[in-house]
Amino acid sequence: MLKIKFSMLLLLAGLSMTAQKKENKERLEKANFRVQIFQKGDDTKIKLAQPDPEYRDKLPISAAIRDSSKVKLQDLPKAKTIDSLWKLELTNSDLYEMMQKEIREQDYEEVVYDELPTDTLKARLAKLNARTPFNIEYNPILESVIKSYLKRNKQGMERLMALSRYYFPMFEQELDKYDIPLEIKYLAIVESALNPRAKSRVGATGLWQFMFTTGKMHGLDVSSYVDERMDPERSTEAAAKYLASLYKVFGDWDLVLASYNSGPGNVSKAIRRSGGATDYWHLRRYLPRETAGYVPAFLATLYLFEYADEHNFQPGNPDIVYFETDTIQVKELLTFDQITKVTGVEKELLEFLNPSYKLDIIPFVADEKYSLRLPKPATGKFVSNEAAIYDYAKNEIEEKKEELPKYVETEDRIRYRVRSGDYLGKIAEKYGVGVSSIRRWNNMRSNNIRVGQYLTIYPRKPLSVASSKSTSKTSKSSNPRFYTVKQGDSLWSISKKFPGVTVQNLRSWNDMNTNSLKPGMKLKISKG
Repeated sequence: MLKIKFSMLLLLAGLSMTAQKKENKERLEKANFRVQIFQKGDDTKIKLAQPDPEYRDKLPISAAIRDSSKVKLQDLPKAKTIDSLWKLELTNSDLYEMMQKEIREQDYEEVVYDELPTDTLKARLAKLNARTPFNIEYNPILESVIKSYLKRNKQGMERLMALSRYYFPMFEQELDKYDIPLEIKYLAIVESALNPRAKSRVGATGLWQFMFTTGKMHGLDVSSYVDERMDPERSTEAAAKYLASLYKVFGDWDLVLASYNSGPGNVSKAIRRSGGATDYWHLRRYLPRETAGYVPAFLATLYLFEYADEHNFQPGNPDIVYFETDTIQVKELLTFDQITKVTGVEKELLEFLNPSYKLDIIPFVADEKYSLRLPKPATGKFVSNEAAIYDYAKNEIEEKKEELPKYVETEDRIRYRVRSGDYLGKIAEKYGVGVSSIRRWNNMRSNNIRVGQYLTIYPRKPLSVASSKSTSKTSKSSNPRFYTVKQGDSLWSISKKFPGVTVQNLRSWNDMNTNSLKPGMKLKISKG
């Protein structure tokens, strides 16, 4: 009897396990589409009865594109999740404005900050002075700047400290290569607040704030696609070479800092005006105002970073650091959108890792070397599937009939004459810049502009977005095409509708001396 009961129990248990397996199988079939794709094993065949379309365009391309004739990549990693707060730190550019404002408006009045007694500061500065090649002796002006940063700018400094954990390893590597004091890395904070796309009022650009001509002298080219002054690695190497050459001239790192900011000529003038003094603190009142605030800002930044723990700074940690990334030399034109689809690396992170590409497009040009920087896990997968990725990119561009900008060497600065119907937002969109940037470059207090006014603009995108294919079609056309003007049209809005056509083209082809249009007018939109 006992055996019969035991057998029945085994049978019931078996039935229960079978039912459980069936239930688990059914649950698997109902699982989220995204989870199934990422959990799929090589020997598992998953067939989805009702796939969720919401995730289709958010997955790596092996999952998003099922047609193997286009591309089918194997074993791509799950897209790296970027903490939203950290991503904000990477893409936020207000630190640059804040840092520059501090330097310009510093009044050097005595600042009360009881948490840092003067005697304590003197002792700490003496220690720094003993171990660095800079003159960091106590000075009331320096004390004022340090206490000002501690009192008003602590949160901003914490954000800069967080960003520095990404950039500083690369800075130190380049500076060491040229036998430059590693403390010079703090110069990039004063120059750009570690924003590789920072642009000053006079057009100095990048982490190290190179002017157009100075950048060219040091091999940093600017084209319709790329501004190498915004390339962290290339601009850092150029800065290291430039700083090394300045030290050969001055033999003093304080004067190197001053000349980096205002130019060697201004420093040599200050030496003459001071009667031959070569100590920065004696020369300071003979230097331009901005440079007078520049070296104290550098020394104050150095102090705050070196004594961050003593002042209870608590910077966040980056999800990725410089040495957790790698570069790939690109063999075909790629857009950031395509790279995001293929690798799963978010576009915001691509823009942060590759800031020199002005249009979020990596061009391919003979005799030029353009690289893509990616997190290391994504780099391996990219290299393993490189041919398939390029095939996919070509097919997508052809299918969408995308009109891409021509690769041309560009001028850094243009003078734009305001026309009837212009407003700052329209001009900003045309040149790929922000309204606030135009205002800053032209010392404007409001958005008001007037016809005939000249604006200085440092464009981010080329004026013509025509491909060579569409341009040749336009130029070869023997019979002109016409467009009928509609209510609300302007020459600018019409030119945007026809790739390769500019406002200047429209005026020339239609013998126009004015920009005014009337509904019903017929305009030539091709030469003929």
